[in-house]
Amino acid sequence: MVASVLLDGFYGLMSWVFLGLLVFSIFCFVDAALRREDAYRAADKKTKGFWLIILGITVAVNLFLGMLFLTIAGLIANIVYMVDVRPALIQVGGGGRGGRGGFRRGSSSDGPYGPYNGGR
Repeated sequence: MVASVLLDGFYGLMSWVFLGLLVFSIFCFVDAALRREDAYRAADKKTKGFWLIILGITVAVNLFLGMLFLTIAGLIANIVYMVDVRPALIQVGGGGRGGRGGFRRGSSSDGPYGPYNGGR
């Protein structure tokens, strides 16, 4: 009786964990799809197609297979995208939201190292 309740609680918790992993992998895939192709090259990361394939496989594994080893491998790929690739893409201005997605807009006199002050 007690073991049954504990197992039901554990399975309930694990279903929430797998749902969270699925949502996280879908977010990473959609974010990678919205970024511009040239931003990947400018950030010196793998190509957009590479990341879409890797993150798409991760979504498929989380959605259909649910094997623990493959889920962990997909989680590692998602974490690498979120902590390494995505910040580099944002830094080079690779937003796929029409140039408005929270990116800083500078003046026309801004250069690569900040605003030009005319030698003052």
